[in-house]
Amino acid sequence: MQLYFTRHGKTQWNLEGRFQGREGDSPLLEESYAEIALLGEYLKEIPFAAIYTSSAKRAVNTAETLAKHLNTKVPIYALDELREFGFGQLEGRKFVEVNQEFPEASRMRDRLDLYDPSPFAGEKVGHMLRRMEEAIVSACQRHLAEGPILFVGHGAAFSASIPWLTGQPLAQLREMGGLKNSSLSILETTDGILPYQLSLWNDTHFLEK
Repeated sequence: MQLYFTRHGKTQWNLEGRFQGREGDSPLLEESYAEIALLGEYLKEIPFAAIYTSSAKRAVNTAETLAKHLNTKVPIYALDELREFGFGQLEGRKFVEVNQEFPEASRMRDRLDLYDPSPFAGEKVGHMLRRMEEAIVSACQRHLAEGPILFVGHGAAFSASIPWLTGQPLAQLREMGGLKNSSLSILETTDGILPYQLSLWNDTHFLEK
């Protein structure tokens, strides 16, 4: 069974370089819909059993746009558990400002084992990984005999949780870098039991048309 993952389309806060986590949200850029459509066309013949999306509006809008391009009607399930990392007091603030006030926040991008969000009341790494793992594994086991699943979510959460589901240790979860908007990554499993196998990471070749 294959599990497809895509990060939502680029948003206004992405463009402005702002933290956009579990509670923050901003609209998709108009040009993002064109990229989401290209991804949808690339995936249109995949017989997805379901689409699971973060309940954040930017992710739901991405999922709904993707679904319009698929050849078959696919049910969409919105889950709070698939929301982005919670950044607490950093939500909506610019990266350049935060890097000066909370330099420890930068560890979120390279060494999650050293990341401490307590100074800005952010979500702990373990909490995020547990909720993501539970939601993804549950969906996988539910549809194991039906076909592939598409997950629509967020950059920081997926960049950490996808390697986590393959058995990578906390210190190495960000070694492959972050995920681009509207990119595609794929995990595979035969029985739904962890660890899964990574077969594709951060692919965007279909956006170059």
